[in-house]
Amino acid sequence: MTDNVISRNPTTGEVIATYPLQSAAQLEAALQSSAEAFATWKTTSMEQRVQVLRQLAEQIRQRQDQLAQMATLEMGKPIAQARAEVLKCANLCDWYAEQGPAMLADKPTLVENQQAWQSFRPLGAILAVMPWNFPYWQVLRGAVSMLLAGNTYVLKHAPSVMGSAHLMSELFDATDLPKGGFTVINVDNEGVSTAIKDPRIAAVAVTGSVRAGGAIAAQAGAVLKKTVLELGGADPFIVLADADLDAAVASAVTGRYQNTGQVCMAAKRFIIEESVVEAFEARFSAAVQALKIGDPLNEETYIGPMARYDLRDELDNQVQQTIKQGARLVIGGHKIEGVGNYYAPTILADVTPEMTAFQQEIFGPVAAITVARDAQHALELANDSEFGLSATVWSGNEAVANKLAEKLETGAVFINGNGASDPRVAIGGVKKSGYGRELSSFGVHEFCNIQTVWKNRR
Repeated sequence: MTDNVISRNPTTGEVIATYPLQSAAQLEAALQSSAEAFATWKTTSMEQRVQVLRQLAEQIRQRQDQLAQMATLEMGKPIAQARAEVLKCANLCDWYAEQGPAMLADKPTLVENQQAWQSFRPLGAILAVMPWNFPYWQVLRGAVSMLLAGNTYVLKHAPSVMGSAHLMSELFDATDLPKGGFTVINVDNEGVSTAIKDPRIAAVAVTGSVRAGGAIAAQAGAVLKKTVLELGGADPFIVLADADLDAAVASAVTGRYQNTGQVCMAAKRFIIEESVVEAFEARFSAAVQALKIGDPLNEETYIGPMARYDLRDELDNQVQQTIKQGARLVIGGHKIEGVGNYYAPTILADVTPEMTAFQQEIFGPVAAITVARDAQHALELANDSEFGLSATVWSGNEAVANKLAEKLETGAVFINGNGASDPRVAIGGVKKSGYGRELSSFGVHEFCNIQTVWKNRR
């Protein structure tokens, strides 16, 4: 067991900071603080909770440059994309402050002429195990709705972005949220297990790998605690022969290479109808080669370094395996030599269902192109995956696209547009991509006791 976790700049390889793991006594104090905060926070009015969200949005906007730069330093996110993530979090707070109270208001009804209503009560302290790729958005898209419902939030963030975690803690400290309402813990796997088993933790949210999600869900299930999991994805991006090819290519570039390809809900398997695959490949490769690679602090950079060196090695192994299995390398396919954890933007063509890049999640700047005979074959290929996070369909025939969307085994489908997450609609997956939902009213209610009250029931 190591005594510290290290935050390392992937652009330079230099250590930014080390953060000591918490002792058992420190973890105990953090859990107790969250429990005490819940005792206070659950009794506050909705107006007070909304005020905290508005204060948080103001804090985020005031410190947007500091927050964005920390994300760029810790995980290599291009600064323009980091700033967009930060502002998206502020907008999230505003939206829930405006729309959230109605979601949590009592819902009256009549049952056999008897008055009844359904109320949404908080559960308690929620443990959240979060990833590094969107160090603010992944956390706040869950924390904001949980706090609005009256829960408290215990964050176990990825070790490589602890600086971002502590900045978020400072943001909440500047609001009227009770001390302990948003708590950061820095523990190893044993510490996570301890927290899950602790009776002061009411439920668990995880965004991460299938392996991590499965392990945590098993532990939470053993003590009968609810989990919401948003795990990996191998999202299909279908382009049919009648699609607007230029628009589809532009969407494909954004969908695959944003955040240096390190996105769970992102285009990964490009399933192209055979009559247009040659044209798609040519335009796609030209557009990808035009992307600016470099210092993520440069405003014009689109592709930065990968966040961790071990993940770059894993990605390269997946690429080389796929090539050995018979895929054709179009561009890239190698680590970029020199300082920094860079991987060349890569396109693999002639990828078939038994190949690594088709079956596994590819978490980095690599796209895999597979040929489909027709729309039905494209659907079969898209559903031939253990994952089910999202899918994209490009077609000039709206009826065909809608029919495909009905049959795609995913939590989200994007028709003739870019994939996205937005507080107005739910996000989540099926199959090994997880279960449960975040965002919208569905995300708010995931961590509520939906209590039915009957009046004068005879």
